[in-house]
Amino acid sequence: MRLRSMLSAMRYVLALVLLLSAAGYAKKYPLTPATIVPGATGELNTGTDKNGNTEVKVKVKHLAKPEGLTPAKQVYMVWLQPTGGPPENAGLLKVNSGLEGTFETTTPHKGFDLIITGEDDTSVKTPSGPEVLRASVRP
Repeated sequence: MRLRSMLSAMRYVLALVLLLSAAGYAKKYPLTPATIVPGATGELNTGTDKNGNTEVKVKVKHLAKPEGLTPAKQVYMVWLQPTGGPPENAGLLKVNSGLEGTFETTTPHKGFDLIITGEDDTSVKTPSGPEVLRASVRP
């Protein structure tokens, strides 16, 4: 009898651990490349931080340097566009010599589009350059 109750308690703890770990980084979204960067690939991972904000982690591969776009650009910018709202500048995506890059941020939004564009500088207030990658996050 004691063994049964121990097994039952262990199952409960295991189920609780799995549930809590799934809340951390439960969602993965592929980044869809635009036709101007057909070889680019990427993934967006989302999770929830201790304050209930959405953690955003982006990894890209095979993304040409922005100078290699036509027309050439200087930087890649990451935008978060909340459902029903305007795009917000989330920051700069740097691409290394291996054509790989990572980007991390947090946002209070639960549903949004993540858009990566080529831009002439980092001070842009709205996307103006070509879109290179995109993903949609829906709660």
